[in-house]
Amino acid sequence: MEIKAVKFRKDGFYTQPFAFGGEGQVASDGTALYDTDIRFRGSLQNYLIDTGSEVILVDTGIPAGTPEEVPNENSVAFTGKDICTYMEAFRALGYKPEQVTKILLTHRHADHSGELRSFPNAKIYVNKEETDAAELQGITNIVPVDFTDGAYYNFPECQKIQDGIYFIKAKGHTKGNSIVVVEMDGLFYMIHGDITYVDEALYKNKLSVVYDDQPAARETLDRVREFIRNHPTVYVSTHTPQGYENLEAKRVMDLDHPVPTVLADFDFSMQEATGKYVCSICGYVYDPAEHDGVAFDDLPDDWKCPRCKQGKTKFNKA
Repeated sequence: MEIKAVKFRKDGFYTQPFAFGGEGQVASDGTALYDTDIRFRGSLQNYLIDTGSEVILVDTGIPAGTPEEVPNENSVAFTGKDICTYMEAFRALGYKPEQVTKILLTHRHADHSGELRSFPNAKIYVNKEETDAAELQGITNIVPVDFTDGAYYNFPECQKIQDGIYFIKAKGHTKGNSIVVVEMDGLFYMIHGDITYVDEALYKNKLSVVYDDQPAARETLDRVREFIRNHPTVYVSTHTPQGYENLEAKRVMDLDHPVPTVLADFDFSMQEATGKYVCSICGYVYDPAEHDGVAFDDLPDDWKCPRCKQGKTKFNKA
């Protein structure tokens, strides 16, 4: 069995308030807890599991045609610059779409579900609580998961996909969020979607600002950290190059001895915008031409992304 990264964006960033601030950003004396000038490295990649007899995907990238964002010094998050499309990255690994037999979807957001329709032979496993999501409507090969196989160590509910591959209920980031764990060569590879955006948040025990259910997100992060303390775990992320770096190095996470942080070094000059805006959380594109010509800046301050319900500050120019 082998796990491979499907890499399609690089050189992004997530600010410290975004990555750490989900349970409060201001101290009791009114001072800011986190520094907006600290930008952790960001990227976008999903993962492929080749079992030898099956090709299984964990998530399927952003939809082809999603424009790059154009961040500025005030942007809280930036998903990165295109390397190629998700499907080009998938094919570059030497596979064809018809070979994929299963897709394990960690959650509904478009940077994880964007190309589900490109794999006609795959059964798409999704937490049943997520199947009403707008991103999943009209897809006929979805398998709603009830998590009927009992506990997986300290996680109360799981579904065994096959020997060594487990789909685990881990709600919080979204109401139907899930984790995939692959047992291989004595290690536990935890492919987690967005439990954290950067590994620094895992080490510091911090929630990001993006969640549907904060108490559930906290419980899930606590369970993840407990699992890592008790099992040799390779933590495989979507939004940071630490994800594929951990995978390639077979790096076992040690919560008491963090890997040294390498901050993002981003040049904000020479950026051109189109008038469109892109949600850095779910990839929704706001195009004034599709909204009676209303410019993004003219939307009310309390306007929310129609897909993931995040506020205007999570959008970047495209």
